[in-house]
Amino acid sequence: MNRKLNFNAGPAALPSEVLQELSEQMVSYQGEGISMIENSHRGKSFDVLYHETLDLFREVLNIPEGYSLFFLGGGATLQFGMVPMNFLPPEGHADYLRTGAWSDKAVEDAEKIGSVKLTFDGKPERYTTMPEADQVTASRGASYVYLCSNETIEGVRWVSWPDTGSVPLIADMSSDILSRPLPIDRFSMIFAGTQKNLGPAGATLIIISDELAAQSNKDLPAYLNYQVHSTKDGLLNTPSVFTIWATKLVLQWVKRHGGAEGMEKRAEKKSAMIYDAVDESGGFYRCPAQAEYRSTMNVVFRLPDEQLEKQFVAEAQQRDMVGLKGHRSVGGCRASIYNAVPEEAVGSLAAFMKEFARNHG
Repeated sequence: MNRKLNFNAGPAALPSEVLQELSEQMVSYQGEGISMIENSHRGKSFDVLYHETLDLFREVLNIPEGYSLFFLGGGATLQFGMVPMNFLPPEGHADYLRTGAWSDKAVEDAEKIGSVKLTFDGKPERYTTMPEADQVTASRGASYVYLCSNETIEGVRWVSWPDTGSVPLIADMSSDILSRPLPIDRFSMIFAGTQKNLGPAGATLIIISDELAAQSNKDLPAYLNYQVHSTKDGLLNTPSVFTIWATKLVLQWVKRHGGAEGMEKRAEKKSAMIYDAVDESGGFYRCPAQAEYRSTMNVVFRLPDEQLEKQFVAEAQQRDMVGLKGHRSVGGCRASIYNAVPEEAVGSLAAFMKEFARNHG
């Protein structure tokens, strides 16, 4: 089958091996005569699948004891409100590091719940830079510190992680989870939508320390309370069975390709191909993000004018390269090169970029 080169920002590319196995097992899961997606989520087959998936996460992310893992619906967007509903008391405040559009949305929702202190605000610089991690400290009395590890729209990321001491550090890692090893014990909570590096859309991974989960707001409805999900092993209600199944297959693929360390090497190599095409273009392409904070997942770049950008995207589509149009809020171009995007696809894009620059520069 002739497949397109997928640079979509999400839902994003999945490994072809995963898609093939899903296809082969869809009608009759492991020869059981019934599909996993029509099986009971309380039955043995799903129970085994579910806990194998969680065990794989613990292995590839090296998650220590004292953390609960489960999946929720609602995407990362639900977490923008759910985090402050649980951990931002009426008389307190939380620290937010606003580094792009997604952390800005989190700020907007948190402000509807309680008091937010912006300890970094990248908006005046159009989110082209990030704070130095060793300069980030929690403000006095903060309930938690919140950050977004990788901003997909502006193409910037945290290179290293702040140490917030005894104040819980909560991170939205939807777009770069499993793209590099993580010091999990530095975070009290991590959440990530599955639709970029983990699997298809439909679920959000929650990694939360048992200590933080115990502080959940007990006055919330059950589904909005992290502690309830933790004590129910993440199975309070029917989970997103298909997404979890596909995620397990992706995790197995990641493990076969070197785990988080292997994904980091892939990400650095692939992103360097495109950034080199930008930096060596003599100014034909430019990357708005400061070089030291450039994302390895979402490469954002501009051309001399919008007409050329439209032409670039159109010609790329003619070569079966899809998803290269920048986000509507900022324009330009963007190549999302998550874990499953093959190196060969990125090489083809880099070669096309150089050719386009020669022809139109």
